[in-house]
Amino acid sequence: MENSKALQTKDITIVNIYAPNIGAPQYIRQLLTAKKEEIDSNTILVGDFNTSLTPKDRSSKQKINKEIEALNDTIDQIDLIDIYRTFHPKTADYTFFSSATHGHSPG
Repeated sequence: MENSKALQTKDITIVNIYAPNIGAPQYIRQLLTAKKEEIDSNTILVGDFNTSLTPKDRSSKQKINKEIEALNDTIDQIDLIDIYRTFHPKTADYTFFSSATHGHSPG
């Protein structure tokens, strides 16, 4: 008889966030702050943040502003991890292509 182990199951919460094009860092920060008691190690946040969180994700024209710094502080306080950036720390990757400007924008 084969030695078998019971599969352990965990509940996972998936939260999809779509932030508006204007004021995205503040919108996300307020949302995360309001929901921080519900976010745990089994929570996965996905979606379109409409903002670049790291310098690697910005075009050369974009500056780090206080709203993005505050959002990053909130992300750190809640102990969230950008899993893409964890596995691709040096990759400058863009997830949106504008056919109007024929250019890529950070996702």
